[in-house]
Amino acid sequence: MNPSQALQGETPERLVARFGEGTVSLHDARRIIAHVVQRGASSLDDITQVRKVARLAVSAAFPVGAVRVLERRASAEDPFVKFAVALVDDAVIETVRIPLEKPGRFVVCVSSQVGCAMGCAFCATAQMGLRRSLEAWEIVEQVRLVAQELRRTGEGRVHGVVFQGMGEPLHNLDNVLQAIEVLSHPCGLAIDARNITVCTVGIVPGIDRLASMRTRIRLGISITSAQQSLRRSLVPMDGRHPIREVVEAAQRFQGRSKRLVMFAYALLGGINTTDAEADALAELLRIMPARLSLIDWNAVPGLPFRPPTDEERERFHDRLAKLGVPVVRRYSGGKDIGAACGQLATATGRRERSQNTEG
Repeated sequence: MNPSQALQGETPERLVARFGEGTVSLHDARRIIAHVVQRGASSLDDITQVRKVARLAVSAAFPVGAVRVLERRASAEDPFVKFAVALVDDAVIETVRIPLEKPGRFVVCVSSQVGCAMGCAFCATAQMGLRRSLEAWEIVEQVRLVAQELRRTGEGRVHGVVFQGMGEPLHNLDNVLQAIEVLSHPCGLAIDARNITVCTVGIVPGIDRLASMRTRIRLGISITSAQQSLRRSLVPMDGRHPIREVVEAAQRFQGRSKRLVMFAYALLGGINTTDAEADALAELLRIMPARLSLIDWNAVPGLPFRPPTDEERERFHDRLAKLGVPVVRRYSGGKDIGAACGQLATATGRRERSQNTEG
């Protein structure tokens, strides 16, 4: 059975609100959350300086959730590391440790769902379909496991988190926001919310909800194509939320949060690298200050796409730059271990999807 609530998904304030100050004081709650989330304790049996009534009440209501690392794969090409993480119900997700330029600092790319329902034609996770959304504590655990390893090895610390793994974060927004509360809480993993990025293919109501919160987190949006017919063939969800509406929602988020939205564009060789596409993209982004990252599509077995040639990439980049779009090329590491953008999908999930399709 997969617990929907576990201590790793709670903050001290949520515990106090649940039980009341008479049972669980803020002092008790802070020590309990730090004991489990920061130190990785598997129970409250050995916690000190917490009243017995608080320890018993919390233990009875909230289990300490448990996940396990099935496989750890380090890239031979760059310092990326991918973890296959088994959840309580035996579902498997993937998490990636990404190095930053400054030594000792890492970003954790987390999954928010087991599989994905968005159906993007070029994405490995989409081939799995959607099995279920992750609970808040399961998201927190991905980061905690990486942070724990970094402490143990002395390699550094987790500086940021990006919701760009398996799943569509805005399709599971309640749990994503609850996880961010824990990740950024001083008694949790104490990661600055300004270093947490939520990436989406473009769920407009979710973007507007984030905008209404005046949050400090970053927003990332995957464009894929600025031409409606092409984008709709690659990103079926565009039929519900056309890209122009997505960018208008991003403009609202940026206006309210005062945080620059990060746009990403996966280059599919021979498909979305034309001059006409560059022109449409420049026109689309003209309504707001924007920074665009170009990412080569990363090979996924069985999908009918290819990365761009050097000539395609340079031509597309130069044309955007001439049209006034602030554009950079973003490196996507871990290709040799299936850890690069668009490659995350467990072998089990792909196999189940294939069998269901054949049946």
